Amino acid sequence: LIKPSNYDDDGYVVRYFRGVLPSNTLACLGALTEDARKREALAGLDFRVHLIDETVQRVDVGRIARSQRRGARTIVGLVGVQTNQFPRAADLAKEFVAAGLTVIVGGFHVSGSLAMLPHAPAEIRELMDLGVGVVKGEVEEEWGGILEDAVHGRLEPLYDLTQRLPDLTSSPVPMIDRKLMKRFVFSSGGTIDCGRGCPFNCSFCTIINVQGRKMRFRSADTIAAAVRENYRNGEVRFYFFTDDNFARNKNWERIFDALIELREEEGIPVKFMMQVDVLSHKIRGFIEKARRAGCSNVFIGMESVNDDNLKAAGKNQNKVEDYRNLIQAYRDAEIATHVGYIVGFPFDTPESIRRDLDVLLNEVRVDMASFFVLTPLPGSQDHLDMVRSGAYMDPDFNRYDSMHETMNSPNFPEEGSLLASYQEAWETFYGIDNVRRILKRAPKRNYWNLFQNILWYKAAAIIEKRHPMMTGFLRLKRRTDVRPGVEPLSRMDYAAMRFRELKNYTMAGLQLLLEMQLVWLETRHLSEVEEAVLAELRRLKKGGGLAGVKLNELRTAYDRARESLPQLHVPGRFRLLVRKWSPFSLPAAFYSSRDVLDFWGRAMERISRGRLSGIHWPLLLSRLWHDTRLSIHFAFDWRRGSAGDRGL
Repeated sequence: LIKPSNYDDDGYVVRYFRGVLPSNTLACLGALTEDARKREALAGLDFRVHLIDETVQRVDVGRIARSQRRGARTIVGLVGVQTNQFPRAADLAKEFVAAGLTVIVGGFHVSGSLAMLPHAPAEIRELMDLGVGVVKGEVEEEWGGILEDAVHGRLEPLYDLTQRLPDLTSSPVPMIDRKLMKRFVFSSGGTIDCGRGCPFNCSFCTIINVQGRKMRFRSADTIAAAVRENYRNGEVRFYFFTDDNFARNKNWERIFDALIELREEEGIPVKFMMQVDVLSHKIRGFIEKARRAGCSNVFIGMESVNDDNLKAAGKNQNKVEDYRNLIQAYRDAEIATHVGYIVGFPFDTPESIRRDLDVLLNEVRVDMASFFVLTPLPGSQDHLDMVRSGAYMDPDFNRYDSMHETMNSPNFPEEGSLLASYQEAWETFYGIDNVRRILKRAPKRNYWNLFQNILWYKAAAIIEKRHPMMTGFLRLKRRTDVRPGVEPLSRMDYAAMRFRELKNYTMAGLQLLLEMQLVWLETRHLSEVEEAVLAELRRLKKGGGLAGVKLNELRTAYDRARESLPQLHVPGRFRLLVRKWSPFSLPAAFYSSRDVLDFWGRAMERISRGRLSGIHWPLLLSRLWHDTRLSIHFAFDWRRGSAGDRGL
């Protein structure tokens, strides 16, 4: 079972040393295949299941092909294939077929195209003509039969499973493969689709035409049992509930109650992220129970703060005037808000996007945002309308990743102007000023959760310029793993290219870490002791910078703070001196990012000009020592995953 990746703009397969978002479809198909074994759907046959996520694993076609030997058959399932992954999936399918393997393909591109178009499009028909089995719809109730057909050589060109949507009540919960999850940054995480479908009618959405507008759900008991078992077997603590709209799951309260019981009575510290609509904050008790159940993040399909754009997209349920109340309701419950935001709607212009961003940042004040370029995905009403009208759409599906322009946008006539606005949106939202504001208002409970997510998003969208939801950490490239038609570089040219890439990536990553360390410095949560001592120090320094605090001033601050905090232990002068210089004491409270940047900016300027005689070397070495201590404490604080107040 293979979840294919896609190609980058240079034709290389996109793969990472560590991934971020595992595939829920891959986990579902793994569970369904094991369930087929339990139900003896393939009676008398012994089989093994291998899960491969190409975003973190290389697909070795030759090795997989060699696994088919006398007395054994290898079946390849290319699963969860989205439109931007279809070209890669098709190339893999052709290689596997040429090697004599049986191949099955499914996912949103296949299901969406066949659901909306009157005939199978050419790219799908080509695979069917090669003998690939194409699956339209959800396979829960038919997977065993499809596998049986594949084993016995009677695979059909098309399996249309859309006549009756499967009942999810007792379907196997997605299987968490511990070996595969070790390839992801959050190895103690997993995914569960608690329900499928969405009742709304957004024109750009494919879900309503693939999974339907009728909601279907797993039972609360099934979900609770899976969470309990996963925790006991591998200490899985965090889940992404992949439902397109958990707030419309009629079992939401029973699911929350079951999770609350796991947390409060069984001591299982489960946390999760869910996707909801903008009306979710009006559901009585929804947010309160979500917090108790362990919700730390919520993804909201906001899409735009322009009413005209929302109407054009058929998103009539979104009311811009209520956005601030929505975000504040979740913030009051200490749940981080993450919104989806689309650029390229009919009423967008470069100027209007800037104005709308200002509203998003300073009035709505969301914690995180994911930006997308409006894309006519096969399976959406937008795509069908454009097919009917004969409007231009990019013929290369590899570009349908919401990061490329794939259709003409009248308000962005210059080539690349829409992408420029898209990139500007990322850089504005995740600029240091807005990041600082976000983390300053973050509750202690969610501080490091937000910090790490922001770091991930900045690294992906600003350094790599790829969408964070489609990326990972440390890009891997194999010289010959390129798209058909792309000539591989010579070994010398490839080595030079990779050296430049890794060098630039390393330097940009270090700069990002320094920037985020300084943000942490100004936004971290201080202990009661630190707050009291800092107040006294500021009074002594009369509001000035605290980087040059002298020992006697530190002692005086402790003495005065003791009056407001009787429990505060005031160490002697020698111990204060040790604390001031020890690598184990935290210097952060006396610093500001401006102090650090200004000092090192001046020092590096003098060094670069060769003016070494003008440098105060004892001061430079002192600052180097203190700043190194700061980096050590930043690393330890981050590792603990909390603000970790330890006093001064």
